[in-house]
Amino acid sequence: MGEIHVHEFMSLDGVVDAPTWTFDYGFDPRMGEDIGAVTARSAGILLGRVTFEMFEPAWSTRTAEDDPGAPFFNDTMKYVVSGTLSDPTWRNSTVVGGYDPDTIRGVKDELDGDLYVSGSITLVRAMLADGLIDGLHLFVYPLTRGEGPRLFPDDADPRKFSREAAATYDNGVVYLNYRPQS
Repeated sequence: MGEIHVHEFMSLDGVVDAPTWTFDYGFDPRMGEDIGAVTARSAGILLGRVTFEMFEPAWSTRTAEDDPGAPFFNDTMKYVVSGTLSDPTWRNSTVVGGYDPDTIRGVKDELDGDLYVSGSITLVRAMLADGLIDGLHLFVYPLTRGEGPRLFPDDADPRKFSREAAATYDNGVVYLNYRPQS
């Protein structure tokens, strides 16, 4: 049985929407190493429908020559949480149905490795509320967005986390890895 680890690009004020605003900061190679450490131990990718539909055209045609992350995203089994998507065309993808904590636990229990989640804020919020997430890997960018979806909405229950790791990069981004406390 693996764990569920979430990777999010986030602004200082907690916004986690489509991260086109990250492009101005470039991508520090050490960021890739830290993300690679999370994906290296992952046997599956868990995505919500919206993120899946954004990732498919972005990743499905990339090769290792284009991006070293391409083999992971294309070759790893992808589990899509959706009550509306029925026939995913991206290889190694299956729809597990609408959000159900027991279904997510079942996928987690079947894998010999972790589940990697990127984006998928609606899914991530639900899994946080249900205690399904084992690690948050947050890449915090030095800007505020003002409006937009936040990782923790105003009505989220208070939670405590323990810091597992932290790093700073030359582009101003800070990496924070937290584990929820019981």
